[in-house]
Amino acid sequence: MSHTAEIVTNENSPRRIGVVESDARNKTRTVVIPYVSRHIKYGKYIKKKTVLHVHDEHNESHLGDRVEVAECRPLSRTKHWVLVRIVEKAPEGAHLLLKEAAAR
Repeated sequence: MSHTAEIVTNENSPRRIGVVESDARNKTRTVVIPYVSRHIKYGKYIKKKTVLHVHDEHNESHLGDRVEVAECRPLSRTKHWVLVRIVEKAPEGAHLLLKEAAAR
């Protein structure tokens, strides 16, 4: 029996929506959540991002998909989130363009 077989998420656990940036690893996705914050001194708005390592048990999500993730117990050193659902699939062939752009 796998240690990830009984991943339980509470209804009140924090949930986020982000975009899958990497699907290279088995059962693990890298999800990016972009946000904008205001600089304290200058007042200029700055684009920032949060990078999460997410457990995807059935390898359902792929590069470019919008997904909803929920916080869970630690599954590894960096993985503390689990895939809840795929909000929006990436257009067909979009993953090829994203991989190509990342290679440059």
